Amino acid sequence: MLTLTPAAAEVVRTMLADAPEDGNSGLRIAPGEPTAEGVAFEMTLVDAPEDDDQTVEEDGATLYLEPEAAQILDDKILDAEVGDGHIRFAVIDPQNHTPSRNGNTPG
Repeated sequence: MLTLTPAAAEVVRTMLADAPEDGNSGLRIAPGEPTAEGVAFEMTLVDAPEDDDQTVEEDGATLYLEPEAAQILDDKILDAEVGDGHIRFAVIDPQNHTPSRNGNTPG
């Protein structure tokens, strides 16, 4: 299952800070269009998961993974860094410790 670094959890919590507390708000990750560099993930703030989404809750951060994204991200680590007003997410494969910037995975 996808895990989050403390930095990624903090970014997601911050992104969801203005969401209604009584809702099921989260950051939904779904695969985008394939590119020459791999599959870029689309991240969207949502009020609730889709029926078949996998839910990941870690350190107060809630992610919803579309089924294909859940399969691709299984056993990966989501990291984030903030700089110059931009958020950059990276997917890290713990087996080879190679980050894929912007959520791109070879494929």
